Amino acid sequence: MSRERIYLDWNATTPLRPEARAAMALALDAIGNPSSVHEEGRAARSLVEEARATVAKAVGTQTRNVVFTSGGTEANALALAPGLHQHAGAPVKRLIVSAIEHPSVLAGGRFSPGAIAQAPVTQQGVVDLDALQSMLSDDGPALVSVMLANNETGAIQPIADIAALVRSAGGVLHVDAIQALGKIPVDLSALGADCITLAAHKLGGPKGVGALVFTDELQGLNAALRGGGQEQGRRAGTENVAGIAGFGAALKAAMMSMPDDAKRMGLLQRRLEAGLRAGRGVVIFADSVPRLPNTTLVAGPGMKAETAVIAFDLEGVAVSSGSACSSGKVQPSHVLAAMGIPASLAAGALRLSTGWQTSEADIDRTLEAWRKLSGVLGRE
Repeated sequence: MSRERIYLDWNATTPLRPEARAAMALALDAIGNPSSVHEEGRAARSLVEEARATVAKAVGTQTRNVVFTSGGTEANALALAPGLHQHAGAPVKRLIVSAIEHPSVLAGGRFSPGAIAQAPVTQQGVVDLDALQSMLSDDGPALVSVMLANNETGAIQPIADIAALVRSAGGVLHVDAIQALGKIPVDLSALGADCITLAAHKLGGPKGVGALVFTDELQGLNAALRGGGQEQGRRAGTENVAGIAGFGAALKAAMMSMPDDAKRMGLLQRRLEAGLRAGRGVVIFADSVPRLPNTTLVAGPGMKAETAVIAFDLEGVAVSSGSACSSGKVQPSHVLAAMGIPASLAAGALRLSTGWQTSEADIDRTLEAWRKLSGVLGRE
């Protein structure tokens, strides 16, 4: 009899939490349009607003500052726009993104390609603050976009320090907190960000739902999708009531269990990495800086990610390459390239990411597969 599969790709997406499933089932029976004023419409609206309040509370802001979107990619595109500014500040005309951002940020939103620059990172995958400061001194105020935690390495960025640099230069700071929410605290004020983006499916909610959250000080945030007054005029289109309800329920559950989950996942991470390091020449990326407690990006001499992912899959373990994948094709990791990792080593990077359902037995079986597949993975 075959054993149950082990899922170690939680950074790609997570299972749907029972709380989210229940909330969505109820919301699917809400027949009204949330923009309608009759009883049925008000019932649908109440589900949306309850979720909005949950998101606002989770990140420390007011409900009026939460805009729901179709996911993290749309939320990032909505945030990345010329003209943003703080009260009495000059509108931004250029965009600075860190070199390790998600492709939806690297694409630049509504900025023209010539107005976008990339800030370098260190070999540990952390934004080079001196380089960023130098870039901020040029050509007027900039919108700066830096993720809170990298989706490949798990490296946590020094957002508070970045915010201080951006604020002193009269700029605006956007933080992609999609991978961090539910794993570490995400507080808009403590971060010093002007806006943050979130996605439901990274914390046990449904796919296809996200949010842009901003401060009262942020000005010039205009809709990318027009044609309706939904979401305070900032995002046209009838709200995805069931998805939004699932987002709120999942986030509420994630926030309640986050301290215990983070501690347990940290223990699993140490157990996993101790076993991986038993192999000769194994490298764990960004291991000397603060990381998410659930994320390990590992490679060894001669490893080929394409072969390794398939080999693990045949052993019943779902992992991913450290590379950005498009339509199922493994491509070189822009994150590791930005960190200066040799292409020969980066080509074998595997990401193992855990979640609230991961057990010690899962880790032990994964390590068993790792040792069994050592020849396939290119290690002696």
